[in-house]
Amino acid sequence: MPEGPEIRRAADRLAEAVVGRPLAAAWFHFPELKRHQKTLVGRTITAIEPHGKALLTHFDHGLSLYSHNQLYGVWKVAAAGERPTEGARSLRVALETDERAILLYSASDVAMWKTADLPRHPFLAKLGPDVLDARLTAAEVAKRLQDPRFAGRSLVALLLDQAFLAGMGNYLRSEVLFVAGIAPGRRPAELSAAERRRLAKALLDVPRASYRTRGIEPASGMKSDYLTDTPAGFRFQVFDREGEPCPRCGDVVVRQELGSRRLYWCRHCQH
Repeated sequence: MPEGPEIRRAADRLAEAVVGRPLAAAWFHFPELKRHQKTLVGRTITAIEPHGKALLTHFDHGLSLYSHNQLYGVWKVAAAGERPTEGARSLRVALETDERAILLYSASDVAMWKTADLPRHPFLAKLGPDVLDARLTAAEVAKRLQDPRFAGRSLVALLLDQAFLAGMGNYLRSEVLFVAGIAPGRRPAELSAAERRRLAKALLDVPRASYRTRGIEPASGMKSDYLTDTPAGFRFQVFDREGEPCPRCGDVVVRQELGSRRLYWCRHCQH
């Protein structure tokens, strides 16, 4: 399943295509949403934003479309009137301006909500702050690490719990723990104040670096340090690098099945 940075980049692409332009047509596969097809014509999408792994499409009349891709859903951008073939995927939502269309295939978790009521949505209400929210600070993350709801849990499980930080996922878990230099089996309550600060910083730096640069290959001489503001491409330090040398100490990167998911780390660098 895509993680927070991939979902935010997808939201950016959708927003670039349709935000600020009046809708010429709207279509929904779901019977309970059919009544919105006519009322959305002429309305404007004001923003498309993720919260964790959900996507929120906001309209200018106080409604928002909630969607969660789960395992099989995917949003696509197309020219107005086009409906690209997506193999076995079925079209679920089409929102179209005079020039472009955004199309949702195969998702089943789709609903229309009053924008003001979104905090009460059953899924959204359970989420922690979005790791890519620019307003979230490392100090706030460090405080959450000391919260009794989270402090006693293994970091292996905690860093995948969307109630702790929304948008985290499996590759981010390995990379964050490596950058922080913390072994995956530890718990926040066991960490020193310096370790908590280091982990909190990595929990913001790594996803944000992935969002900014993943998929951009660094040119010769570019750094690939998560903790700098250089325009480096995002490269995995440990994730999916079993048996390769640790980029920090040269020891072997190991793979373990922890929390029923694969995790990669360096036993020498992470304590």
